Amino acid sequence: MTMEEGSVGSEEYTQDGTVNIKGKPALRSKSGGWKACSFVVDMIRIRSSEKPYLALKYCAWVKMDAVYEVFERMAYYGISSNLILYLTTKLHQGTVKSSNNVTNWVGTSWITPILGAYIADAHLGRYWTFVIASTIYLSGMCLLTLAVSLPSLKPPQCFDKDITKCGKASTLQLAVFYGALYTLAVGTGGTKPNISTIGADQFDDFHPKEKLHKLSFFNWWMFSIFFGTLFANTVLVYIQDNVGWSLGYALPTLGLLVSIMIFLSGTPFYRHKVPAGSTFTRMARVIVASFSKWNVPIPKDTKEFYELDVEEYAKKGTYRIDSTPNLRFLDKACVKTSSTNNPWKLCTVTQVEETKQMLKMVPILMATFVPSTMMAQVNTLFVKQGTTLDRHVGSFKIPPASLGAFVTISLLTCIVLYDRVFVRIIRRFTKNPRGIRLLQRMGIGIVLHILVMTVASITENYRLKVARNHGVIESGAQVPLSIFILLPQFILMGTADAFLEVAKIEFFYDQAPENMKSLGTAYSSVTLGVGNFISSFLLSTVARVTQEHGHRGWILNNLNESHLDYYYAFFALLNFLNLIFFLFVSRFYVYRAEVSDSIQVLAKELEEKKVTVSNNYVNPKD
Repeated sequence: MTMEEGSVGSEEYTQDGTVNIKGKPALRSKSGGWKACSFVVDMIRIRSSEKPYLALKYCAWVKMDAVYEVFERMAYYGISSNLILYLTTKLHQGTVKSSNNVTNWVGTSWITPILGAYIADAHLGRYWTFVIASTIYLSGMCLLTLAVSLPSLKPPQCFDKDITKCGKASTLQLAVFYGALYTLAVGTGGTKPNISTIGADQFDDFHPKEKLHKLSFFNWWMFSIFFGTLFANTVLVYIQDNVGWSLGYALPTLGLLVSIMIFLSGTPFYRHKVPAGSTFTRMARVIVASFSKWNVPIPKDTKEFYELDVEEYAKKGTYRIDSTPNLRFLDKACVKTSSTNNPWKLCTVTQVEETKQMLKMVPILMATFVPSTMMAQVNTLFVKQGTTLDRHVGSFKIPPASLGAFVTISLLTCIVLYDRVFVRIIRRFTKNPRGIRLLQRMGIGIVLHILVMTVASITENYRLKVARNHGVIESGAQVPLSIFILLPQFILMGTADAFLEVAKIEFFYDQAPENMKSLGTAYSSVTLGVGNFISSFLLSTVARVTQEHGHRGWILNNLNESHLDYYYAFFALLNFLNLIFFLFVSRFYVYRAEVSDSIQVLAKELEEKKVTVSNNYVNPKD
């Protein structure tokens, strides 16, 4: 893929087609990261060995992404981490129903980004889509805070252990509560696929220095946003469990308002990608044109394919993509058969290659569904397990959802070690600026998911054995075991996420065509959405099937009578089968060519330069 020479070729302008808020070519010195650094210079520690220029570049995305994402994640996980306990203790729902309500909402929150990506790429652009969606998000948070605060919007309190004897929420109460939740889901649809993409847009692919920082962007983006998650899993869930749900939801609502204001304050300094039209329409045209010419032979010489002049792409600040040999059937769309230029019968090579790239990623997308299903257990069954165990540390009582903080801590630790240690060591051997390929990193994460569910199954088997030995099976009373026996499965989940989730986000962004970056980012959220829906389906199905013919069942309201150990073992097997599928599809995947030669420049520098190490001093040239 190459970028054509445009009218703005000076080094003082960005070379990737980005513009400022007024639609004019973006000046490198007055847009992007370093100009916004003054807002958040103290938010992240830049190593003393880094040159000031590089430190300022880090501040680009820290200001824009980190500030917003810390508060947005605080709001989102402040709800999702403890939602199952609100549904069971306040709305009096059973284990299966409450778990499915959580995963259905979370799944919707991760599916709506497809709509947000479409609107951003086709009509409003990433910035304005994000601003409008943030407003919707904030309104949903305000309504949710009211729903958990006003007595008239909640059913009467009930302290009976058998929730089937408690009064259920009225239709109005459920309508307001779920209306607020799904308003949030609509808001997240416009924020999730665009905030990280806006951040990545601040780095010019045609500038080697900025390209270098883009390689670490997603690692540090994940690092920053999980500070918000950590706060939600510790402080907010404690407030919700011990002080009140009103304050527990009001705080993240206020934080979200502050984060939106901070984001807007940096508006003059952002770089923007111009909307390039509907990605779905462009892809549909290619597919329709290919099938309409199914019997047309494909020329051996790619020069015979239909393509626009380079000047046409230069005017729009976009890229022309050369033909590739994969998915050859789609090349029929750019074969000229008549003088017509009907876009549904004749497409350019670039359009065809864009469609190829998005379709090529679908098998990889499918291979991430099962790991996403495993992640759904953290905020549902893992938390429910915690309610059955001894949560006291002295006089302090640990909220069950707080164990989710160890997922975050583990993830943050692994990201730092991966980015600062592993990559720097391994790339000396692989000559790859990323250290290892993105699919290799994802594969490691999938293997770790097998280990997560294996450990969870063994731990649950031990918990049930202790419950039987102490005669608390039928009563559902607390099992005399510390809640910390669940730590290994939470820590391993964070480790798996550090490999799979970070690589997944970077993979779908990096491999998406330049005009479809928002849709590519939405792919990574779709996996989480589908994974949560699969979790709902599996939980309902397994609960129903295992109770047939008079059997007790694997998942009951009383977890001491349940068999979550069997359920987790089933998940371990499912992950193993998914690993085989992933290895198969990744073997045949062909990586997208870079939009510029900057990645090759970086690889060559890493190969040729010698790092001089003396008294822990690194040569600044490196």
